[in-house]
Amino acid sequence: MMGFMRFSILLLIFSNLAAGCSSSNQEPDLVWGKRGIRPGDFIKPRAVTIGKDSAGNEELYIVDFAGRIQAFDLNGKPLRNWNTPSIENGRPAGLAWSSKLQQLLVADSHYQRILCYSPTGQLLKTITGDSTALGPFQYIGDIVEDREGNWYISEFGNEEQDRIRKLTPEGKLISSWGSHGTETGQFSRPRGLAISEANELFVADSCNHRIQVFDLHGKPLRTIGNHGSEPGQLQYPYDVTIGTQNEICITEWGQNRVQRFTMDGKSLGIWGKPGRNPGCLFQPWGSCVSRSGQVFVLDSENHRVQRFTW
Repeated sequence: MMGFMRFSILLLIFSNLAAGCSSSNQEPDLVWGKRGIRPGDFIKPRAVTIGKDSAGNEELYIVDFAGRIQAFDLNGKPLRNWNTPSIENGRPAGLAWSSKLQQLLVADSHYQRILCYSPTGQLLKTITGDSTALGPFQYIGDIVEDREGNWYISEFGNEEQDRIRKLTPEGKLISSWGSHGTETGQFSRPRGLAISEANELFVADSCNHRIQVFDLHGKPLRTIGNHGSEPGQLQYPYDVTIGTQNEICITEWGQNRVQRFTMDGKSLGIWGKPGRNPGCLFQPWGSCVSRSGQVFVLDSENHRVQRFTW
């Protein structure tokens, strides 16, 4: 049975790729990267965020399956790169920018820790959950910072450890919520996180095929999406980011697309189709949006980044 399931999944993937993307609604204005280890190349890029250099200019940070973090300008020019300490157990799955600390936060997922870097790649601090009442972190999906400088961490492991932790930047536990399940406030592999201007926390509840929205104390507010392929429905959302027009962008790993929603959950449009050509995606892991409204999508299994503007 397992062999049949794997065959069916592979058949679906390759048939989708073969279909191309002639109906894609918009071509990207920039595509860069290919499989490789040279600056500007990638091996399955996994997470992306936008930070700033010392002059306040936006920079793009991307971590890939080689455990390499690369910094780019917003036109895809490589600026610098460095490697995380180790990848034998697995690779980082989340990145965030701390505006308070002016540091890059790395969810070193399989090592159950957060790595804090300067913009130039100096490792400044490592945080684990050992000092909190909840004990060590499990698999960390993502990190996001609120206006006060507090951090929210998505993690999953066994059935007691699908949850959100709220921490101080020093790693002190403020609160936590969630468990494994399908009910409101429960999760199945929570991944990407984002905080809106209205101080609402958006959680990509990936294996429940939905986005859950909370206040910053963990109170459930609403749910966006359900399992399916139609506009407004989701399949394995891996990342969620806030756009510039009071909207959210959701990266769907399971449907090779990015979907745009209003804050209350109305679908506004879809970008991307399965395939290899520009404007097509193959298992995208993440996306982010610049201040000018440019959307950067990690086209992970195509080993590249695509940029477009909604």
